[in-house]
Amino acid sequence: MNTQLLICLIIFVATLVSFLLNKIPMWLTSMISLAALFITNCIDANGALSGFANTNTILMATMFVVAAGFRRTTLVDSMCNGILKLTKGSFKMAFLGYLILTALLSNFIASPMVVYAIVSPLVCALCDKANVSRSLYIFPLMVTAIATCGILPGPTAIQMSGQFTGFMETYGFEGMSFTPTNFFLGEWPVIPVVIAWAMLLSGKFLPASTNVELSEKKAASTASQLSPLSNTAGIIIFFATIVILIFSAQLKLQTWWVALVGSLCMVLFKVVDQKNALRDIPWDMILLYVGALGLGTALTNTGAGELIGNALANAVGGTHNNYILGALFFIIPFLMTQVMLNRAVSAVFVPICLLTCSALGANPIGLIMLVNAGSLTAFMTPMATPAVPMAMGDGGYELKDLLKGGWLISVLLSVVYIFYTMTIFPAF
Repeated sequence: MNTQLLICLIIFVATLVSFLLNKIPMWLTSMISLAALFITNCIDANGALSGFANTNTILMATMFVVAAGFRRTTLVDSMCNGILKLTKGSFKMAFLGYLILTALLSNFIASPMVVYAIVSPLVCALCDKANVSRSLYIFPLMVTAIATCGILPGPTAIQMSGQFTGFMETYGFEGMSFTPTNFFLGEWPVIPVVIAWAMLLSGKFLPASTNVELSEKKAASTASQLSPLSNTAGIIIFFATIVILIFSAQLKLQTWWVALVGSLCMVLFKVVDQKNALRDIPWDMILLYVGALGLGTALTNTGAGELIGNALANAVGGTHNNYILGALFFIIPFLMTQVMLNRAVSAVFVPICLLTCSALGANPIGLIMLVNAGSLTAFMTPMATPAVPMAMGDGGYELKDLLKGGWLISVLLSVVYIFYTMTIFPAF
């Protein structure tokens, strides 16, 4: 183990300990971690500062403004009243409808963060309207957006299946192809399991209330009424932004640029004023995410991913047990993606998976599916995916809340993926 890798791992462990103790703000811990990584040469200046210009950072910040503008319109209240009326005043049924909507959108939009940004204003408004705690429902909403992504044979699955087919051809699995229906056949139980957990069990492990709800309600009560023009503009801008995001690939537009234009329009049409626009961006969550990006980059650059990957390849040895292989290729990427970018984890483990399958003479379809699922199922730390800091801002969560709220669904997903997926698509 080289010195840089050892130093990086020490900083990583210290960062997690500080997050858990919560003695200083998490954003401050994140920035101290970033500074330590730079001063110890675990990351260069470009790597340290790249998080500020990262497209996900821009997308996250600007979507906060777009969502905040939409929340100020009268349509949000009208939609909440209509949904409660349709469900005969049942908050649970209304929340179930939003979960189903989230699962559907996650299969048309490849970014769980964008899906969360679309639905979260409605759920926050629904919670406020029904006078229930946001903290009980924001986390399961975010998990649903992440865990159900790309399961149905829609645009997201089509995109991923093309990538995996290319990987298989590159590593010698010619004549084999990965199809969008593979995801559905091998993963469909995840959708009802996640929704059932969100409805019935998630609230038992989450805080009943947080300080963020008091500040949000106070801000809402003191907010000035929008003019009819601004109100209409806010509604049009929000839905136009969402529609363009959905079809951004076909329109050949960058998602961060679409969200940026949407946020600027919200200010130009006075849906939010300049001061409110800046206030609506949770800068502590942005700094937390920037520092997390730096830490993930350092873990990748110093060889932590390669180290773990090689250890995994040696661990599987010559085993022909489908479920042991499935457990290794799901659980290790799942744990790693909580602290590293999911693309980096996937880039490390898909080749390792294919090389292992080639050596063992195994069918790679199910195992690639598990690597992909493990790499994308990221919701236990703010470093996992941009949707997590957004949810922390809306729900007022601390790291311990994420761990406490996420352990059960993590176990359930592991069981489904390892035992069901490997039964449907066995390696041997």
